Amino acid sequence: MIIYFSSRKLEKSFNEGAQLEREHGRDRAKKIRLRMTELRAAKCLKDFWPPKSPPGRCHELTKGKRSGQLSVDLDHPYRLIFKPEHDPIPKLIDGGLDWAEVTAIKIIGIENTHE
Repeated sequence: MIIYFSSRKLEKSFNEGAQLEREHGRDRAKKIRLRMTELRAAKCLKDFWPPKSPPGRCHELTKGKRSGQLSVDLDHPYRLIFKPEHDPIPKLIDGGLDWAEVTAIKIIGIENTHE
């Protein structure tokens, strides 16, 4: 999958191991690198569709400002937040996201989505 970042600063942080560890700690940085490796290796987002989703538990966020975004688990309660990077966003006939057509994503950040 093709991966973009919402900012140059975020991209730099993700690509420099020492900086990632300073910002998020060793354990979370390890999980971030693991999830990024999984995302890069995927042909499309459907590779994360349940039941293939565990342990990352990739799922769509549907409420408020998070609507249209997706996330995967890091260390509880933190998640890697991203969105499809397509114009227009691939949709199914029923209006849902067509995971099989999502081949590019934009990383938005690391957040506790339960706050």
